[in-house]
Amino acid sequence: MIHIQNKNWTTTPTGEPRGYIQPSTLKELWFHTGTICNLACPFCLEGSKPGDDRLNKITLDDAKPFIDEALELGVERFSFTGGEPFVIRDIVKILDYALDYCPCLVLTNATDPLAKRLSDIKSLLDKPHSLNFRVSFDYSDPKRHDAGRGEGNFFKALDTIGKLHELGFTVSIARQREKDEDIKAVDKQYQKHFKQACIPDETRIVSFPDFLTPGSLANVPHITEKCMTSYHTEETRAQFMCDFSKMIVKQDNQMRVYACTLVDDDKDYDLGGSLKEAMRPRVMMKHHRCYSCFAQGASCSEI
Repeated sequence: MIHIQNKNWTTTPTGEPRGYIQPSTLKELWFHTGTICNLACPFCLEGSKPGDDRLNKITLDDAKPFIDEALELGVERFSFTGGEPFVIRDIVKILDYALDYCPCLVLTNATDPLAKRLSDIKSLLDKPHSLNFRVSFDYSDPKRHDAGRGEGNFFKALDTIGKLHELGFTVSIARQREKDEDIKAVDKQYQKHFKQACIPDETRIVSFPDFLTPGSLANVPHITEKCMTSYHTEETRAQFMCDFSKMIVKQDNQMRVYACTLVDDDKDYDLGGSLKEAMRPRVMMKHHRCYSCFAQGASCSEI
């Protein structure tokens, strides 16, 4: 059964029709592996930390039915986020199953949990499809990075991405984006670290604004239907993640489908217990993180 949304789901506080995306396809399916993490970053958009259970840890038995259903719907990629996915006992088994059918992307802090399982994931190089990693490097300054993630974690992650590249995996970087920054200049500051890790200079860097912590109420403009037609075209609306992706979460020991990776702190975005039913509803641009997608083109996808 689909969750009955809040009365403000379809209209803004001033009564205007709220902007929306009508999902058109399922190219990418995300799995949230749970909010448990080995780190406790104060800015984490998921509020993840050691022992956290806001979103429960998933197992292969939890993931497999959704992988199978997604394949029926023509999915092209599976992606995994957390928390820290490599804290999860079944993550290698889940990847082993998913990689038989599609490429996979895993978001990771690349510290101890992944470093300890490098020998386990090495065998995944032999799968029919590729496994890529996106590693969080908030800032190119190690001290500034470690101020949020813990002392020594910048160079732990740098060592791990070097080993991933040496094994044959492709790695990209996720970093924090600051207001009015020169994106190219900031990206260039990572080059010295890429050289140190012996990874390619052209390693992909994805930057994100501050999404705030779960449950935050940011003071951003409301997105109306008129906004979506005045400032976006049919082509640009199709680039919103909620047009072509969904996310699976385990919450209160139930597997649920959410509209995207950024809205799991709002149950209005619970679209049901199956992918087929979740493809039907319009996704209203109600969450404050929707404004980042609207105004800045922020997207967790690498499609």
